[in-house]
Amino acid sequence: MSGTDLMTHLQVILRPDPSRTVVRPFEPGDPDGYANGHQSRVDRIAQRILALDEAHLQEELGRITDSFSNRGIDPEQVLLRRFEEVQGLTIDRAQVGHLQKLVIGGYFCEEYSFEAAALFNPSIVLSHDQSGLPDGTIRFVMALRGIGEGHVSSVTFRIGTWTPGGEVTIDDPGPGGIAPHIQRIEGEGEYQTVYMDCGGTRDVSETVLFPITPAQRQGIEDLRLVSFVEDDGRISHLGTYTAFSGLVARSEMLRVGDDFHSFEMHPLRGACAASKGMALFPRRINGRYAMLSRQDNENVWYLTSDDLLTWESGEKIIPPEYSWEFVQMGNCGSPIEIDEGWLVLTHGVGSVRNYCIGASLLDKDDPTKLIKRMELPLVHPSPKERDGYVPNVVYSCGGLVKDRILLLPYGVADSFTTFASVPIDDVLAAMV
Repeated sequence: MSGTDLMTHLQVILRPDPSRTVVRPFEPGDPDGYANGHQSRVDRIAQRILALDEAHLQEELGRITDSFSNRGIDPEQVLLRRFEEVQGLTIDRAQVGHLQKLVIGGYFCEEYSFEAAALFNPSIVLSHDQSGLPDGTIRFVMALRGIGEGHVSSVTFRIGTWTPGGEVTIDDPGPGGIAPHIQRIEGEGEYQTVYMDCGGTRDVSETVLFPITPAQRQGIEDLRLVSFVEDDGRISHLGTYTAFSGLVARSEMLRVGDDFHSFEMHPLRGACAASKGMALFPRRINGRYAMLSRQDNENVWYLTSDDLLTWESGEKIIPPEYSWEFVQMGNCGSPIEIDEGWLVLTHGVGSVRNYCIGASLLDKDDPTKLIKRMELPLVHPSPKERDGYVPNVVYSCGGLVKDRILLLPYGVADSFTTFASVPIDDVLAAMV
């Protein structure tokens, strides 16, 4: 039996929707050699707006609010917030009238279609809210990578339900996205920590995390969410992701509030953090935090640390062995604890740069010990699922196990997302 015969492929498909937008900051500056040392460009724009009479201000506000029609947001709230957030204004804000504030806010924001080009590379965790569900059904939260203008990657979310061995249903997302309110940024240079609040959203599908710091300028990529169990039993949602500046990629950590309305973005430190594709174990191993990585871009590595944010060294545990992984291996999300050990979903890169998804089993007490692995992939690009922005790629950032069934959401061709499921016993039986 080939690995692909094991999977039950579901009919659910999530495709990018260019109509879903988020309002994000827009603050133009002066090009090199043209800066006005006495007045910033945002100040000059604000002064032009302040010179308008009330009739012109009302007319301009009408045009601005028309832009937000059918977006599912409160324009006044968004515009006032943008006015308060604009950097570089030297005007006395206390002397600015309410109408003027709204119009100034409208000039320093823009709509961004955060998933216009792609919606892929999902991860999945149990929701804290399991109320009102039929017996055997669970509610989950899924994080996805959206790509918009300029090939900039953001993180968006969906809520869904799953009856193990049965149906997956994804709730309709909100009509648009809500930009997080940045409460504060700590640190300097490449080590900036961002604290955000998304309290204006009605549900997590309206939350959009887009690049904020210089290290993230070109994208926040491939969030690997995990429900992390503390030693005292408390559960917190954490996730590693790739911050891409346009030149340098590195790993960062997202800490999520219980209701998915508050977030903290923490840069990771240490020699191993200067790479992509790190995935946190869902609990400490022998008293230490543990992580999977692929810092050499070829093998799966095992890392440990006493500090959640500092990762200095590790050891190779899963090298390429079969033809579909000859070029490169990496994880497809955080390890999943089952009775037999740690189930690790892997990606392998083979000929014609095909990406496939496989699985390995690590020892529960000593994850440096590889017990067995799949000789053939669980999922590989099929004739029906190979075309898209990046052909011949299937990829996931994490699955979910319930009642010995694996639910695997995965991205296809860096374009859209679909689902498959498989009994854990079948996966283990296919390993050698």
